[in-house]
Amino acid sequence: MRALVTGGAGFIGSHVADHLLKSGYEVHVIDDLSTGFRANVSDRAVLHELDVRGPEAAVLISELSPHVLFHHAAQMDVRRSVRDPLFDADVNVKGSLNVLEACRKFSVTRVVYASTGGAVYGEPETLPVPESHPIRPISHYGVSKHTVEHYLFLYRQLYDLDYVILRYPNVYGPRQNPHGEAGVTAIFTLAYLEGRTPVVYGDGTQERDYLHVSDVARANLSCADLTDERLSGQVFNLGWGVGRSVLELDRIIRDYVGTDSEPTFAPARAGEINRISLDSGKARRIMGWEPKVNLRDGLRELVEHHRGLVQR
Repeated sequence: MRALVTGGAGFIGSHVADHLLKSGYEVHVIDDLSTGFRANVSDRAVLHELDVRGPEAAVLISELSPHVLFHHAAQMDVRRSVRDPLFDADVNVKGSLNVLEACRKFSVTRVVYASTGGAVYGEPETLPVPESHPIRPISHYGVSKHTVEHYLFLYRQLYDLDYVILRYPNVYGPRQNPHGEAGVTAIFTLAYLEGRTPVVYGDGTQERDYLHVSDVARANLSCADLTDERLSGQVFNLGWGVGRSVLELDRIIRDYVGTDSEPTFAPARAGEINRISLDSGKARRIMGWEPKVNLRDGLRELVEHHRGLVQR
């Protein structure tokens, strides 16, 4: 089985690629390395340094004819999407359309799409949020990611292109870039290890559903099973169904780092929701998936990972 992972040099995509390799897949990666890193790609995977918006990506898909394409390439920063919505749409919508056109022309069997449960629902009416909750994004990022979900539905109806949509919560773990604007766990961990003070935007009581990247990668691997017709055309939330505040997260990280420092505070930023957690009961029932890495164990691992990098 041949798999292609767009954005496979990035944080989540590289873990998906690793899980596919361990399961015996031939793995190819498309990544322009604008936010991903060559070092994240296993020597056993083939890296193609391409932009998903360009014709070269479509040509590669035609040459490889992968059985499954995992689409993780994206502009994934909520705050950048608010500052530059044209760029957000260019990458997330135009780039995805370029990929989908190639998939339908060159007989890709299934697309597994990395969507967002943390942004498409907006401020939730009920917690944890089920897949049936109204879609009311309050950021351009949430709009662009959900737009591609509609295109996937259309491509299945018109061209019989199979798909599975995974709506992620806040994903954390090794390889998350601590120098960007997203990824509070990595940003806080590295700041404390380097003796710097991280910034909490808002009052810190805002809650997110934090899921370890290995649990996300396992869910993607389950979606590669082309014999399981129950997955076809489905949308699945991933998550614990429990929100954890930024202040709680900060306390755990400070405890593992061993620091008496405390964060500073700044005004909340546009496009950020206040509370979210995702009901993943559907994924449990149909995929047989459930999260395994609890937050404290995952954060302990993350601190030790960054500690090792800092000490090099």
